[in-house]
Parts: sequence; structure tokens; C-alpha cells
Amino acid sequence: IFGGTAVGVVATLSTTDLFAKDASLVGSKYAAKKIATLADLASGKPLEFEYPAKGMTNVLVKLGEKAGGGVGRDADVVAFSATCTHMGGPLGAETYKPAHKVLGPCPLHLTTFDLTHHGMVVSGHATQSLPQVMLELRGSEVWAVGMMGLVYGYGHNPKA
Repeated sequence: IFGGTAVGVVATLSTTDLFAKDASLVGSKYAAKKIATLADLASGKPLEFEYPAKGMTNVLVKLGEKAGGGVGRDADVVAFSATCTHMGGPLGAETYKPAHKVLGPCPLHLTTFDLTHHGMVVSGHATQSLPQVMLELRGSEVWAVGMMGLVYGYGHNPKA
């Protein structure tokens, strides 16, 4: 019989910690591509676009609340790969749920991703966050400039 004492330490993060002013996204840089203007975006109405290469579909959405990696006056404009990280299922604009700010569920195994927290898994079989498109705001234009995370189906993010 073994005896002893187990001690656990739990760290908590406040919302301010998650959106630290000095935090930055690290990922693969690609040639910048204009995606939309802020005037094109309505809260809860996602737009699909291809980036960084042809056939790589992503979803751009104005969430209506502050999000990790978000741009715009309210830091609420984000974009993510539309390919599930579990088995590559399609997560098009039609899977966006504005009430919960999630993309999904994936039609293959029901994974759902939280768009306010860098695409982290909410439920389902996926174990990796949804790759986030790195965005820049240039005046009123939203530009894609890179990808944070590995796009499903690639051993490394492809060349554009």
C-alpha cells in the first residue's frame, strides 16, 4: 500500500489575462490578402474566403464581442480555417452559431470550436484548436497576413 499527500496547484486567468495588451499571435506568415472592409461585415454574418492558397477555405466573422486575435474597434473581427482539425470535415459559414460564438458542429464527429478563444475545442473529438487566420486592419480594410496553427491535412502549412 502506498501513502502520501498530493498537492495540486490551480492557476486561474482572468479575461484581461487572455487579452493582454502585449500578447501577439505567432504563426506562419503569408503574403497579405485583402478579405473585406469593416462596412462589409455585419455582426453574426460570416463570410467565406480562400487563404493562403486556392482551395483553403476560411470563415471571417464579426462576433460582436472581444475575441483573442480579433481586430477592429471592438477587437471582435476574427477568421478561422473552415476545415475541422479532427478529420478534415467542412466547417463552412453555415455552421456558425452567433448565439454561442462557435463554429460547428463538424458534420463528421460533431466538434465545435470557440471563436472568442482562438478557436479552442468546446466539444467533440478534435484535440487541436481551429487554425486562426492572422488579421491586420489597414484603415477600414481587413487583411489576412498569416495562419496560426497547422491546417488539417498538411505536415506543415503550405506555401501560398
